[in-house]
Amino acid sequence: MISRRVWVSLMGAAGLASASSGALAQETVKIGMILPLTGPFTPIGKQVEAGAKLYLSQIGGVVAGKKIEIVLRDDGGVPDATKRIATELVVNEKVNVLAGFGLTPLAMATAPIATQSKTPLVVMAAGTTAIVDASPFIARTSFTQAQSAATIADWAAKNGIKKVVTLVTDYAPGIDSEKFFSEPFKAAGGEVLAQLRAPLQNPDYAPFLQRVIDAKPDAIFVFVPAGVGAALMKQYVERGMDKSGIRLIGPGDITDDDLLNGYGDSALGVVTAHLYSANHPSAANKAYVEAFKKANNMRPNFMSLGGYDGMRLITEALKKTNGATDGPGLIAAMKGMSWESPRGPISIDPDTRDIVQNIYIRKVEKVDGELYNVEFETYPSVKDPARKK
Repeated sequence: MISRRVWVSLMGAAGLASASSGALAQETVKIGMILPLTGPFTPIGKQVEAGAKLYLSQIGGVVAGKKIEIVLRDDGGVPDATKRIATELVVNEKVNVLAGFGLTPLAMATAPIATQSKTPLVVMAAGTTAIVDASPFIARTSFTQAQSAATIADWAAKNGIKKVVTLVTDYAPGIDSEKFFSEPFKAAGGEVLAQLRAPLQNPDYAPFLQRVIDAKPDAIFVFVPAGVGAALMKQYVERGMDKSGIRLIGPGDITDDDLLNGYGDSALGVVTAHLYSANHPSAANKAYVEAFKKANNMRPNFMSLGGYDGMRLITEALKKTNGATDGPGLIAAMKGMSWESPRGPISIDPDTRDIVQNIYIRKVEKVDGELYNVEFETYPSVKDPARKK
């Protein structure tokens, strides 16, 4: 840990501005990637890292005549560590871009550093709406929680689900999910019987699930961070809820592709709304899944696409600037960019710098002996519903 005096010194505007301008002359473009690679959120970090490195390997690691170097750091999912690491990357490593950020508090902790140093920050994982508003130098290639939550609310209201209990992790993305499911669901005539929130660290879902059983809803809407859904699913099955008639719905974090096969047949039939499935039926995705499995010996999930498309956003912006790495120029180049991702068509909204993408309704089914989220309905080009007036 660094002292408060050293921290204030590092955070000085002159120091950060000097670090940023000094990076302009580099022939190597440095991307400081900060991810949780240890601790409970390790699966998020590993997927984002793998996706980013796969894209870089596919383009040969050189853009606009400049070598692209990833400077990888582990923050363990702790905001104070993220902030310290980001400062060190900008001041000492002279990175041109900051990227990664597995959770909302980690991205928010770094936003002032991006602003002060004029360093573009590409959010590849965290999903709270407010993140991109925290700095004019932030762009996002992952998702917003509202995109999936509002979509599954619309689908549920149209498909016989009238009474729901919500259960979310008690931090910003969970609260976003709760809000942007509940509001449209109630507006469509549905009833939210209870809104339950579980702690982010070391949650025990058992008492919350018992309250769901007692309330006797048609469905439980669940949001938990990617990579930790297995604990909730295990307790859901232990209480026989998979056979009770209480349907499990939510954004796709709960049926994460990376963990889905470990759930067993109890996950069959779970319906979610999300931005990506490893089973997405496109040629681009089939090639992506094959390359990802070959490189990493695991199935890609939606977090991997945040890294893969995030690296594409950075490198395509560098092409547009002919390799110039000044922060304002790079972030301007990112606005309005669009392409065909393995997840489907995506774009960066030129006004908000946030991602616009398809959201798919999926059901867990067996395909060739493995569990997959099989898409059966598409909501095209979904902007963040949290921004609608």
